[in-house]
Amino acid sequence: MRSVPTLPMIGLAAQVGLLAALSSAAGFGGAGAAVGLACAAVTGAALARGLAASDGRGLGPADHVTLTRATLACGVAAMTVNSFSQPTRVTALVGIASVALLLDAVDGWVARRTGTTSPLGARFDMEVDAFLVLVLSVYVARVTGWWVLAIGAARYALLAASSMAPWLRGTLPARRWRKVVAAIQGIVLTLAASQLLPGTVNRLALVGALGLLATSFGTEVAERWRDRLHEPARGEELVAPPDVIAEGGQALGVGP
Repeated sequence: MRSVPTLPMIGLAAQVGLLAALSSAAGFGGAGAAVGLACAAVTGAALARGLAASDGRGLGPADHVTLTRATLACGVAAMTVNSFSQPTRVTALVGIASVALLLDAVDGWVARRTGTTSPLGARFDMEVDAFLVLVLSVYVARVTGWWVLAIGAARYALLAASSMAPWLRGTLPARRWRKVVAAIQGIVLTLAASQLLPGTVNRLALVGALGLLATSFGTEVAERWRDRLHEPARGEELVAPPDVIAEGGQALGVGP
């Protein structure tokens, strides 16, 4: 069997190869290529760290699909950076982003079908989603307005806030509507990037997507705050009232 550190390196090599193919097809180079390779390297390093901290099962079938999505997201990042210095092949960018979004529905299905769901796979999937949305928001913001960056920055703003407020950390029960809202962000941003719709329609769609995202994050924060209020303070012991202790002691034959 391949060792855990070897798996991300194989994935990194595959990413570099795919980025080279994307560079040739989509026409990006220089700073764009450097950003794409940097994203691939960070993905490989993050995977190696995650695998080292996991149960050692390695990457499952669904994780390989997610890794492909990560590679495509790196390609979108490269093209976005390249768009600041030269015209972008919009069709190529939208096509790559669309494939990445379609595969988002595939990796979860594969994980459930093969019984290979894992905390690492779920986290990997979530981070790839967040990164693709961030990159697309940067690209769309150039034309529509920099307020669109709020869509891509929301996830990372919550992470930053959790470093100062530990109660924001941890996991919540899965909510299907949150997944739907997350998917809408990528779809709306990709549609806006294609410039197929009039500018006013694009803006309205982006405002609606941002409103849904704010609602989703707002309810998540509210749920975490509610859970925090129901948790005992750190260092505080849960002690039963004296009458309950007495009744329990009598039942065990040790009370008065």
